[in-house]
Amino acid sequence: MKEVAALENYLDERLGGRVPLIVTAMPGGGSCEIFALDRGDDRWVLRRAPRHASSSTAHDVLREFRILDAVKDEPVRIARPVLCCDDPAVFGSPFYVMARVDGVPVRKAIPLAWATAPGTHGRALDQLIDALAEIHAVDWKRCGLDDFAHPERYLSRQVTRWIGQLESYDGRDLPTARLIGEWLDARRPADQPATLAHGDYKLDNVLFAPDAPPRLLAVVDWEMASIGDPLVDLAWALIFHPGPDGTMPLGMVGEPRFALDELPSGPALVDRYAERSGRNVADIGWYEVFSRWKLAIVLEGSYAKFVRGQSDNPVHELFGPQVDLLLAGASALIERGDA
Repeated sequence: MKEVAALENYLDERLGGRVPLIVTAMPGGGSCEIFALDRGDDRWVLRRAPRHASSSTAHDVLREFRILDAVKDEPVRIARPVLCCDDPAVFGSPFYVMARVDGVPVRKAIPLAWATAPGTHGRALDQLIDALAEIHAVDWKRCGLDDFAHPERYLSRQVTRWIGQLESYDGRDLPTARLIGEWLDARRPADQPATLAHGDYKLDNVLFAPDAPPRLLAVVDWEMASIGDPLVDLAWALIFHPGPDGTMPLGMVGEPRFALDELPSGPALVDRYAERSGRNVADIGWYEVFSRWKLAIVLEGSYAKFVRGQSDNPVHELFGPQVDLLLAGASALIERGDA
């Protein structure tokens, strides 16, 4: 395969030696493609922008590498970056390489070792919160990420952006979404001090060791990372807090079947974050409404494409009911006075 030979030569030139390379496609990766690389004693993962991607998508891969490279010596749980390449001639499109972490995401099931070890499930969610607090503690200015920052009026810009995104869809009318947007804009809290923010922080974007007790090894999929409001990350993670029957809400990440009597509640996780981070979380209800509303708008975009015949992905058809559930949940938070 020409691509593998070109990549092997490239790695030999960058890293030295003449070492055979084995490349294996891997599932997952979000909007990118991922491959396992085996080169001598090294075990890596290559994350590549999709072929024929726009220049902005290709740039996102390199931007992701730059963030990881900037924080690689900080006390955060990441897959250590190795190198990046912006030349599509090497492997089809820009890519970066990072260490391979021997961990598993929590998607369709919890690790078998957890299922047979009582008292472990709550620890997994505690670890999720602790790792998030570590990310938000990074001194991003010292790490050289100043040019990623546009913290002024961050929440105002976010609300305006997503209202505009909703209005851009040529689809169904969603008056509830408009009303929630107006509520968010009218009750917007003061911006938190800006931090490094992951942008898509949830259980299936972290890797745990497969044994018990749970150990969170690495946070992955940094393509949405920015300098922003840390409570947006926290509220986003809370959307996916296991529901009353132990399944994950919306069916977004499968049905891991947590033991409910072991799990900390959503408020308990917020309290843990406040303790670990030292941040004021008094306005977390606003952020929870915002996060549900934002995710609803994101999913509605894919659903609208499906309805117009511009997408043949059957999963996108399911997004319509999920949008309705998210908006109902956001409205309920407002009506109960929890926001």
